[in-house]
Formats: sequence, C-alpha cells, structure tokens
Amino acid sequence: MITEKIQKSQLQSARKLLDKSNAIAIVTHMSPDGDALGSALAFYHYLHNIGKQTVAVIVPNSFPDFLSWLPASDEIIIYENHEEECKTIMANADLILCLDFNEQKRIGKMADVLDNATAKKIMIDHHLSYASFPDVVMSYPDSPSTAELVFRYICSQGHAECITLPVAECIYTGMMTDTGNFSFNSNHVDTYSIIAELVRIGVDKDAIYDKVFNTYSADRMRLMGYCLYKKMKLYLEHHTALIALDRRELYRFNFTSGDAEGLVNLPLQIKDVYYSVFMREDKDKIKISFRSQGERPVNEYAAKFFNGGGHKNAAGGENYESVAKAVELFESTFKEYFK
Repeated sequence: MITEKIQKSQLQSARKLLDKSNAIAIVTHMSPDGDALGSALAFYHYLHNIGKQTVAVIVPNSFPDFLSWLPASDEIIIYENHEEECKTIMANADLILCLDFNEQKRIGKMADVLDNATAKKIMIDHHLSYASFPDVVMSYPDSPSTAELVFRYICSQGHAECITLPVAECIYTGMMTDTGNFSFNSNHVDTYSIIAELVRIGVDKDAIYDKVFNTYSADRMRLMGYCLYKKMKLYLEHHTALIALDRRELYRFNFTSGDAEGLVNLPLQIKDVYYSVFMREDKDKIKISFRSQGERPVNEYAAKFFNGGGHKNAAGGENYESVAKAVELFESTFKEYFK
C-alpha cells in the first residue's frame, strides 16, 4: 500500500485548473535529465489519456541522445531552436505545468516568457525550497524524484487506469536516473511498491537500463578514462575527489550533451571517498555536480559557494569565472564542509 503524500487541497486545486484548461504547456529545466524528461513526457501522455488534445512539452535546450527513445520525445520543442514558436505556445496557454525545477533561473532565457505568461501555473518538484510564482505548488523534497510525484499525482486523482505503458516507461526512467539506478535517495518502501506497479503495467526495467546506460559512444568511454587517469584529484584526508575539465579537453573527445552524465559518481567507488565533485566548462559558465554518500550533505555547500543547491547527496552549482578559478574557490572552502 502506497502512503499518501500530496495534500488533498493541492490535488483539488490542480484538478480544477486542469479541468478548465484546453491549451497546456509543460516546461522543465535547462539541460533536462531523465527525471525532467520522464516527468514531462509522462504528464504529456497522461493529459492525452484524459482527453486533453493541445499539449506541448518545451525544454530550454537540447537533451542527451540516450533519452531520445522515450515515448513522444520527438514531440518535444527545444526553446533555443524554436524561440518564437515556444513564446507563442506559452502566451496562448491556459495552463503551464512546471516540472522538476524550483526556481525560474533554472529555465534560463525562458524565465521572462514564463513570468509574462497569463496562464495559471502548477509546479510539481522535489528540490529544497520552492518559488512563489505558481498558483499551485506540490513540492516534496523527501521524494526521490519528480517522476515518482507524477505517479502519485495521477493515482491520487483517481486516474490509475491512465498510467498506460508509455506513461509508466517515462515515470520509471525518471525514478531510475534521479537515484543513480536506485543507489542513492531511494531507501523508501513506497519507491519499490511503485516500481512493482510499473513492472506490472509492462515496464521492462532491464531494457530501460540498457537504453539509458549502455548506449554511450566510444569517445565518451575514452573521456571517462581520461578523467580518472589524468584529471582526478584526491584529497584523501577529507575523503574527497575532484575532476575538472575545460572546453578544450571536452572537444578533444567530441563532447556532446549527456557525455558527462554519471562521471561525478565514479570516484565514489574508491574506498574511503565519500564526496565527489565534477566541474566542466560550458558555453558561458562552469557547471558543477556534487555527490556524497550517507549522512554527508553537499547541497548546503553548493548553495553557499556555487549558486546552486539540490538534494543532500546530489546537488549542482555553477561558477562564472574559469575552471581554474572554480577549482581555487573549491580548494579554499571545501575542507570545512566535507568532513
């Protein structure tokens, strides 16, 4: 039996907005990951299953190729490639669903478009704190993924029969990827009860794992080896590892979106390494990922020094100087927090 999590008042308010909406846009964060796309596409299929015909999924920028198999991924509209079309869709929407993000800055250039849209807004998210702009907020940081909250939402609305196989596959992908294949933030009985139900519906969890984790390029594998052999720095006294890459190094390995996925987790396989940090130079900033094991938070550190945040064991951040400066800031501050 899955416990109730989403408040009844939130469910009722969201249902009222959905019932009277005809044109719906679904939006998620920059560099959308498995949870973002899984949540968005699950809701896309669900809305069609309850009779909503005008539904659009909009993401700020491109997503990894290993997620392109998700049902209806070809219907996703990428804002940076179709800016005017996306602006028109959001301006004409009755309702905008904001999934897997808690701050407008996480959708980049789309933030102003979202602010200016007259549509009602619903947020479903699992990150610490939440924005005040949505009309309905379903934010539960103790949930391992937004995809799990989408499952709970659909069932709590009495629409369990609308979780068809495409919905289930999208939800499972979001749950799997946001927990590192259930290796962190996933010690919850309900999570496995939900997985059992998704498998009952027809999800082939082994096949999904293969599609997500076993389709990398040879260049990505060589990049992984380079990171571990040439770039990994160990601070063993503080049980910490750091990998930092500039754009020149990334281009050397023909870097594409998604190639960095999971690299931050690799040092955690080393005995007595409990914290791992991965930095890479992007177009206009340094993107940073933080991971930890057990009762060792990294989200507070990410928020204080790298304009970021996230979950206790998995957080992100950014820096607007250089890789060298970001490393310098990290090395001068982390010892007090990574204990």
